[in-house]
Amino acid sequence: MLRPLAIALGFLTRLPVRTGPVEPRELGHALTWFPVVGVVLGAALIGAQRVLGDRLAPGLGAVALVAGLAGASGGLHLDGFADVFDALGGGRGDRRRMLAIMRDSRIGAHGAAALVLLLAAKLAAVGEVLGHGPAWAVFACPVAARWAVVPLVVWFPYVRPDGLGKAFHGHAGVGQVVGATLWCALAIGWLGTHAVVAAAIALGAALGLAVWLQRRLGGLTGDVYGAAIELAELAFVTAAGLSAR
Repeated sequence: MLRPLAIALGFLTRLPVRTGPVEPRELGHALTWFPVVGVVLGAALIGAQRVLGDRLAPGLGAVALVAGLAGASGGLHLDGFADVFDALGGGRGDRRRMLAIMRDSRIGAHGAAALVLLLAAKLAAVGEVLGHGPAWAVFACPVAARWAVVPLVVWFPYVRPDGLGKAFHGHAGVGQVVGATLWCALAIGWLGTHAVVAAAIALGAALGLAVWLQRRLGGLTGDVYGAAIELAELAFVTAAGLSAR
């Protein structure tokens, strides 16, 4: 039972989790546990927030938390976000060109600009939460975002013939969506209506991105999954901050 969780932790974080060789079907089954990885990350963020307390202004506290979350995930999702926008900006509507750009490990001007804007928006949103918003948003944000990506992996076609994303997509089904949804509900449902609404908004943002990119690319990629997680985090924490006003 714990092996799928260990695989999910090893894939989504930089925690030193030993799993040994992983079969493709195990990657698909690990999707169920993505929100639980979010719980681990959210608990770490809450712990950091409590340690920082009033020692830092909300703006600096936001920098610490956003940097910590990016570091814990190894920048994996930020890299995907930058690759997607490099492809959109430089692909000129050509599907093959866009997919080729996403495979390039270098970051271009479009990806860099998108990354700066994303981080600026996250810093502003997290700063708002730290200054005036509910503390639960810091915990629940990574949970909701990692839940929101599961339907994308299962329901949308994967456009490449290979890659880790292909293994996730090819060995996951409705059971993983249901399981991930149950874990997410257990993790944040008790936080109240505002948390549930924010999670729904995060899911809507991820689905909107997926529908848009499927039309442009003919399917999704691993980079799109990462971009969806980043966008869902931003949508969640923004909605949570607005709910406190």
